[in-house]
Parts: sequence; C-alpha cells; structure tokens
Amino acid sequence: MAPFGDTDPRLLIVGLAPGLHGANATGRPFTGDHAGILLYRTLHEFGFASRPGSSAADDGLVLRGCLITNAVKCVPPGNKPQPDEIRNCNPYLAAELAGIGTACIILALGAIAHDAVLSALGLARSKYRFAHAAEHEFPNGMRMIDSYHCSRYNTQTRRLTPDMFRSVVARAAALAHSGH
Repeated sequence: MAPFGDTDPRLLIVGLAPGLHGANATGRPFTGDHAGILLYRTLHEFGFASRPGSSAADDGLVLRGCLITNAVKCVPPGNKPQPDEIRNCNPYLAAELAGIGTACIILALGAIAHDAVLSALGLARSKYRFAHAAEHEFPNGMRMIDSYHCSRYNTQTRRLTPDMFRSVVARAAALAHSGH
C-alpha cells in the first residue's frame, strides 16, 4: 500500500500494516477502520488533516505537512505481521525515509513500526527501546517519537487513551513545527 499525504512532510506517521476491512478495502492508510478514527481526529486537531475523519479514499481528506505509511505494505495473516513480511517490506520503508528531510519527525505507532524504522535506518534496536511517549534522536539528525498503536484493542483496553495519544501527537507537532 502506498503512503498517503504530503510529499514534503514535517511529520511521518509509521503504522503497522493495512487493516483487512480498512485500508485494504479503501486503498488509503487508516481509512475505514477503527484506528483511523482517533488518528485522523487528532491530526485534524493539530492542523495536519483537512477534516476529522476518513471513510473512503475519495472523501476529500487532505493531509498538510504529514505523510502516513506502514511498516508492512500488505494485509498480514491474522492482522499480525510475521518477521519475514516486515523484513521483505523494509526496503520500501527505507526508501520512504530516505525521501524525507532530517527535520521531519517520525511518529512510530507501536513496537513493530518502531523496530521497522530502526531497521530501515540501519540502527540497533538495543540502543533505542520502544516505550509510549519515548523520544529518540538518531545520528543522522532524525527524531522519532513512540506511541502505542491507536488500534481498537489498545483504545478499548485503555492502554492508549485519547488524551495519551493527543499528548504524543502534540509533542510531535511541536517538534515538527519548530524544525526541532
């Protein structure tokens, strides 16, 4: 699945993989699935999305200063990517990361996205541990902020609340707008 959004982003959001009934059906990341409800509402709140929701690829939603992609580019079996799928898709993520400036803030949604970014940049996972709201500065000048994924499971179990997510996106937005 191709990334969606601004081709010159200040914020790059890296998700897990297209959802079977969401992005896989609509053709756009986080569109038509539960995770997209919180994501697009929050992006709209911080000025990155032209509207607070997304239901279809042709619904008029525009992202400004933000690009959304996934660590895995196709729907994984059981909605859980296997290590070989992550590895096979990593060159695509590496190319996407190479195409953005070092001033772009990366928001990794979940540990799999976090690890995929590190792999795509050739960085050791042991030096950059995933934790919600953790911030990482890389030797090339890029910065990444971690968040629990905004999935239905995480929001329904309250592992990730809307306020927690809003706080992480607020920090990413502040860094993105400041050029960090």
